[in-house]
Amino acid sequence: MSEESTTRYRIGYALAPKKVKSFIQPSLLNLAKERGIDLFPVQTTKPLTDQFPFDCIIHKSPDLEWRNQLEQLIHQNPNVVVIDRPEAIERLHNRVTMLQAVDQLEIANGFSVGVPKQVSVENPQSPIDCGLSFPVIAKPLVANGSAGSHQMSLVFNEEGLRGLKLRQPFVLQEFVNHGGVIFKVYVAGRHVQCVKRRSLPDISEEKLGVSENSVSFSQISNVTAEDRSGNGVEKLIEGAELPPSGFVTEVASQLREALKLNLFNFDMIRDSSVEGRHLVIDINYFPGYAKMPYYETILTDFFLDVVQKKPDMISKYC
Repeated sequence: MSEESTTRYRIGYALAPKKVKSFIQPSLLNLAKERGIDLFPVQTTKPLTDQFPFDCIIHKSPDLEWRNQLEQLIHQNPNVVVIDRPEAIERLHNRVTMLQAVDQLEIANGFSVGVPKQVSVENPQSPIDCGLSFPVIAKPLVANGSAGSHQMSLVFNEEGLRGLKLRQPFVLQEFVNHGGVIFKVYVAGRHVQCVKRRSLPDISEEKLGVSENSVSFSQISNVTAEDRSGNGVEKLIEGAELPPSGFVTEVASQLREALKLNLFNFDMIRDSSVEGRHLVIDINYFPGYAKMPYYETILTDFFLDVVQKKPDMISKYC
């Protein structure tokens, strides 16, 4: 074990109780402390100025009063390090605006990145000429982490579209076959890690013709778990090739610049029909980092980048 650093940095965290439980693990607290960083909880119901000093504040809280307090602090203290700015985070709470940044990316070396075709819908009961091909994924427009924002369905035809029981408005995103594997890319400033996870299986033309009108994601998860257990799904995930690390890092770096954010992850799939083509399907702020291997080391490295003020290693917008 390394000696405790003589230089101490104080980082405040304002997180919902559930996020505190998952993120502020003893392993993170201990490693950070060893390397000179003390993590302190911020009370969102108390004046922020009364809890200073902090070298940095990280946050993910749905409390509106907290956001107002934080914005006031930033306005009065423009040099304070806040990870990240509320107005930048807000962009990810809308499933249309969150993906607009992907169109700004310029990737070379034989790879490309984009988003699936998608449209926002106000009224599913009306005839919809959205220009998409079935199947489509229906998602609530609002992506604020609430239970309702995770209610999604896979829709196979017009009848299924009209019968949706989702909070309105919502987004229709064209489903793209991607080999049943999704790549979750975690970003913490300059630090990037990509992991593989099981996704929805590919849908053939034959299956499309005999499928139900629509099915919720919870039903899909249950059916998938039953149908794919014991039939080599784990080998499928293990055998899937990760995108080249240079490509992933470049996408993450450009997204960080475009979004003006430091702490986020994005879900990316490999388009089975186009060589080298990848699609970003979702972006989340301050995700479940504890699910990422060695998250304690990566987050501590990021904290040190921030408090030691390495501008080339963190977003200049923080």
